[in-house]
Amino acid sequence: MSLAACADLVERGDPDRFTAVMAAPVEMRGRLWPLYAFNLEIARAPWVTKQPMIAEMRLQWWRDVVTEPAPRAHEVAGPLHELIGAAGLDVAVLDRMAAARVWDVYSEPFEDQAAFDVYLDETSGGLMWLAARACGAQDRAEQAVRDYGWAAGLASYLRAVPALEERGRRPLVDGRPGAVRDLAARGLQKISAARVGRRWVGKASPALLAGWQAEALLRQVVADPMIVAEGRMGLSEFARRGRLTWQALSGRW
Repeated sequence: MSLAACADLVERGDPDRFTAVMAAPVEMRGRLWPLYAFNLEIARAPWVTKQPMIAEMRLQWWRDVVTEPAPRAHEVAGPLHELIGAAGLDVAVLDRMAAARVWDVYSEPFEDQAAFDVYLDETSGGLMWLAARACGAQDRAEQAVRDYGWAAGLASYLRAVPALEERGRRPLVDGRPGAVRDLAARGLQKISAARVGRRWVGKASPALLAGWQAEALLRQVVADPMIVAEGRMGLSEFARRGRLTWQALSGRW
């Protein structure tokens, strides 16, 4: 039960977030590792078994973890429990993060666009808000952080579309190029809306480093929506490092 174990899990399973955390101030990293390790655990729970019941049981285990008063002897559950208490995190947000992952267990499509929007908000939006809250964001920053998290989650999700389709999923409500372009444009609008509340995020801005690639990736999709289906989304290593360094040094996102 250590932060080092959480960091190791994130490094192996979520390298982009690992890179983002390493760009954050040292004193904030300890508050990000448990959250990102928890997110990794619930994100992969639906994929480690072909039996839906077992996958749901794994997710329920994590839902129990975040609501129980005593910590469990687990490399992620222990540090997460400590963080919940130290940062006063809303366990309902953590619970909804895990509950939303039930969609990943099954092959049914999203019911409608509203359901897709909720999925992104409760997974990516919820995670980014908890990260910002753990790093000291004001309560009134929540909507701005969630908007930014939603857009970052959309960019990551669009990159995963080919892999999801290979696994038999129908990841998008409407996969036609025009609809995909409009979806990416909505993500860019969310980023613009989030920036209106930037001042309320304040010193917690390092928690938003995880979204450092989102704007550039979504702009790629607006310019050419076919890159989603063809799996061509992505930035050069130079662009990735440059954008992250700028965001980390400037505190702007």
